Amino acid sequence: MTAGRREKLGYAFVAPTLVFLVAFNVFPLVYNLVLGFTDAELVGRGFAWRGTANYGRVFADPQFAQALRRTGLFVGCAVTIELVLGFAVALALRARFRGRDVLLTALLVPMMLSPAVIGLFFGLILDGNYGVLNQALGALGLAEPQWTTDRDFKFLSILLIDVWMWTPFMLLISLAALNSIPGTLYEAAEVDRAGRWTVFRRITLPLCAPLLGLAALLRATDALKQFDLVMAVTGPNDERTQTVSTLLYQVLFRDGKLGLGSAYACLALVLVIALATVFTRYLDTLARRSA
Repeated sequence: MTAGRREKLGYAFVAPTLVFLVAFNVFPLVYNLVLGFTDAELVGRGFAWRGTANYGRVFADPQFAQALRRTGLFVGCAVTIELVLGFAVALALRARFRGRDVLLTALLVPMMLSPAVIGLFFGLILDGNYGVLNQALGALGLAEPQWTTDRDFKFLSILLIDVWMWTPFMLLISLAALNSIPGTLYEAAEVDRAGRWTVFRRITLPLCAPLLGLAALLRATDALKQFDLVMAVTGPNDERTQTVSTLLYQVLFRDGKLGLGSAYACLALVLVIALATVFTRYLDTLARRSA
């Protein structure tokens, strides 16, 4: 086969994938950008050009600012707790012992389940009247909070569910990072009589940092889009748990404002890209230091 025919054959194999990406990724993104500058509605055919009016409404909306702060607080708390817990459990499970594989498999189950199903499941567990958790607390003579209706516990409930569900993801990445460290480094540290804290600070943590940073990036970008748990546990209208994604849902499907909703969606995309850029530069910095 000649080089020209081989090149054409390569393009023929790649073409279906490129068409698929353009049809289901590039075109919807570009169309959404266009709609963000119009007054398009969910019900109706025509729409008129409005320029940057939709973005002006978004930035002037106090509800959007509140949802943005709530989302940022959720992302910061969830990712930090999940990373610390996941890494701590990974350190405990690093050593081989009987039943380790069974325990690890059980710990990884939560992240394999559907967030919507988990939200409905925990909605029953945290119910203030007949929930299993409050029944257990009552049996111990402790207070029985209204987890999903009390304004002081709503956000905490969503946070705890997310931590329960996604800490195993951090655990899995942390185990991979720990197992990638050469054992000879620990043997050399033992010969030099380095303490446990010194070994952790000088060997374990620096060599795990790139993978831990990647795990934090993946979780942060996913947590920014938090929607399923909020919808299943408290609904999209609750100001104490409303995220940018649930606010977008309201604008699109309750109010029917397609153009305004597209502006919200574009800003949410910008937030995700900005966060990904920060983490990517952090990972590049770590790579240069270790080189």
